[in-house]
Amino acid sequence: MEAADYEVLSVREQLFHERVRECIISILLFAALYILCHIFLTHFKKPAEFTTVDDEDAIVNKIALELCTFTLAVALGAVLLLPFSIISNEVLLSLPRNYYIQWLNGSLIHGLWNLVFLFSNLSLIFLMPFAYFFTESEGFAGSKKGVLGRVYETVVMLVLLTLLVLGMVWVASAIVDNKASRESLYVCTPLGLARMFSVTGKLLVKPRLLEDLEEQLSCSAFEEAALTRRICNPTSCWLPLDMELLHRQVLALQTQRVLLEKRRKASAWQRNLGYPLAMLCLLVLTGLSVLIVAFHILELLIDDTAMPRGMQDPSLGQVSFSKLGSFGAVIQVVLIFYLMVSSVVGFYSSLLFRRLLPRWRDTAMTQIIGNSVCLLVLSSALPVFSRTLGLTRFDLLGDFGRFNWLGNFYIVFLYNAAFAGLTTLCLVKTFTAAVRAELIQAFGLDRLPLPVTGFPRSSRKSQHQ
Repeated sequence: MEAADYEVLSVREQLFHERVRECIISILLFAALYILCHIFLTHFKKPAEFTTVDDEDAIVNKIALELCTFTLAVALGAVLLLPFSIISNEVLLSLPRNYYIQWLNGSLIHGLWNLVFLFSNLSLIFLMPFAYFFTESEGFAGSKKGVLGRVYETVVMLVLLTLLVLGMVWVASAIVDNKASRESLYVCTPLGLARMFSVTGKLLVKPRLLEDLEEQLSCSAFEEAALTRRICNPTSCWLPLDMELLHRQVLALQTQRVLLEKRRKASAWQRNLGYPLAMLCLLVLTGLSVLIVAFHILELLIDDTAMPRGMQDPSLGQVSFSKLGSFGAVIQVVLIFYLMVSSVVGFYSSLLFRRLLPRWRDTAMTQIIGNSVCLLVLSSALPVFSRTLGLTRFDLLGDFGRFNWLGNFYIVFLYNAAFAGLTTLCLVKTFTAAVRAELIQAFGLDRLPLPVTGFPRSSRKSQHQ
């Protein structure tokens, strides 16, 4: 055998070992994500659905839960995809010849992008519909009862649904030229950016500004005692009482008292430093996101390279994708995670999906499936969403960069303009309303006597008669 043949064999052997190494790394990464998602879902599932008397239903629910775990792991991988790629590029740029990071290369990153794209479509099109139909199926009439009969019915239903959806998509794509995409759910992001302030405010202890917590606790205790007496002795009042409304008012006062007790027991550092710093961080991140998008809008008008595009041959470790180097890359990663969290908060804050919010150890299996689908759609659109808004210059890899509308200037420009405008509008509205409410509460204007308007109309008519 000649020297050239030995060289070809050595190159093939090296390529084979690289592919095996990339496969092992991908399996280990996905296994870690799968374990985390499984632990997360076990804290939200309803235990009664997995310990039923009918073992068949319990087995079906366990299989559906594993499919949801797989889908949620793919969603988490999609969230980490772009930050992992940006950080990998900076690591290779800083340590180009380090022996211990030779496994980190463009081929591995490109393979991860392709796997996430493949598994996200597989989960969205097949696994999640299968999980839903599987939990709702009972088997064909006349067939043997059992898990296998449910599998047959689910497969038939899934095939029929796939044919129907493919026909509708083919007709719709011929009409609208396939310009709709998953990114439409990211209209929740401006709402989420505004809601982040109120959500964070509920989790932290606010500082005392012109407030007397002892007085508020006393007033809350007196009001709760008065309502409790009215509930225990309803015949003492000559007006008809709405007992359900009174119970809700008592629960609201109890919740308010718990929050006031928490604020009173909080330390001065937690009150006066934690809350302002958290609000300041949220304001900086939101303002920075809007500024970057506004600057990207200007870039779109004067520079064609600002348009999002795909990159089929990633060359990592050669140039930084941020003008600020590693510091800018860290900012990009933080903003990407922040927008993802804001999108999830805005999604669950919308009126349409508010009932889908999972509850601790009280979430039905169908609700878990619905949450898995929504989170997968949001997370798989995150790389395209971030690149379209100009939050990063890391070009899209694999099939993520093959969307037809990415090259349409008008769609990208209007998308950026709508995001900047809606985010600014929601932010201004939220801040003005929050400041007004805090000032009213701080000066005690919320405790002023107001005219009574809560009596039923029937009682007013009886008074006049």
